[in-house]
Amino acid sequence: MARKQNEDLLIEDELAAAFLSDDDLSSADAPAPVATDDSWDDSEEEFPGQLAVDVYETEEKLVVKARTAGVNKEELDVSISDGILTISGTLSSGDDTDAINWHIQECYWGEFSRTLALPVSVKEDEVEAVLKDGVLTVSFNKIKQEQAKKIQVQ
Repeated sequence: MARKQNEDLLIEDELAAAFLSDDDLSSADAPAPVATDDSWDDSEEEFPGQLAVDVYETEEKLVVKARTAGVNKEELDVSISDGILTISGTLSSGDDTDAINWHIQECYWGEFSRTLALPVSVKEDEVEAVLKDGVLTVSFNKIKQEQAKKIQVQ
């Protein structure tokens, strides 16, 4: 298919073809299946929400920050083992048991968790975790890496 006018732009047909396989193209005229109430699974699966984090370094520290607004420090679990940091907890929605009809429900309530490998070596026994104004800040002292030594070749 030849491009028109601007070589840098994909035309609509090329874009569609890039994302559709031959099978998709042959069944393009067939209507898409529609989910019925019978096919919907109402069982709630227990997948914890994933906590968003910021990770950065200063000269002396590695800092991990996570927005945990609405979480009490008693409901947070922060652990480190072999350079793997895990932050988990529960975010309670409060008293909404009297609600009979939800109009909008965008907030995540329930368990959350995040496990990440720390990008630099840290002193795991020198850690500080502070929860202030809805932000959890976990700070580690970094292990200073020795500069490469020059080896004299004999």
